[in-house]
Amino acid sequence: MPKTAKRVFDPKLFLARVGDGKTILTFEKNQIVFAQGAAADAVFYIQKGRIKVFVVSEQGKEAVVGILEAGQFFGEGCLNGHALRISTTMAMEDCLITSITKAGMLTALKSEPKFSELFMAYLLSRNSRIEEDLIDQLFNSSEKRLARLLLLLANFGKEGTPQPITAQVSQETLAEMIGTTRSRVSFFMNKFRKLGFITYNGKIEVHSSLLNAVLYDKPEIRRDD
Repeated sequence: MPKTAKRVFDPKLFLARVGDGKTILTFEKNQIVFAQGAAADAVFYIQKGRIKVFVVSEQGKEAVVGILEAGQFFGEGCLNGHALRISTTMAMEDCLITSITKAGMLTALKSEPKFSELFMAYLLSRNSRIEEDLIDQLFNSSEKRLARLLLLLANFGKEGTPQPITAQVSQETLAEMIGTTRSRVSFFMNKFRKLGFITYNGKIEVHSSLLNAVLYDKPEIRRDD
């Protein structure tokens, strides 16, 4: 009898298809994916687009805590016992997203090692990013924090060439993410443009000179406020 071909599991193909517990959703720019306080019953995976994550205090103050892009998960707190969402997520541009129910996610993690590896790699990467963000807030000036954020948004340090920041990220959002005021962000953005670190052409383009200034701690980027 001929041998049966062994099934090859592709985690990204798995995430791109509708199946048990999986739904493919589209969101338009500024559309809410889930709101703070809503029931936490699914995990989401970004196939295309960018998502803004923000929280609102009891006093109504809003703070942006993250910008997520294609290839990242969000809403995984439901796997850790969170019954309600602790943040709101909004599409920054047209997005294609896979929604996986909590039960479907747990089943896939238990039965598919390659999917577990993909998800674990994401969690480890996110944990490292959180640690780096904390160090950044504690020890770097707001100017240097802005430079680092722009580099991250332009995908510096990842495989391939840096990309323009296509999502409309306002100066208010940038200020919230680095813990400073909009006026300071405006000042630093103008300074970066004059120094040739960035250009505006309908979108923000980040140049490698900004990366060099941050890596080698050049005096153009101040250490403290």
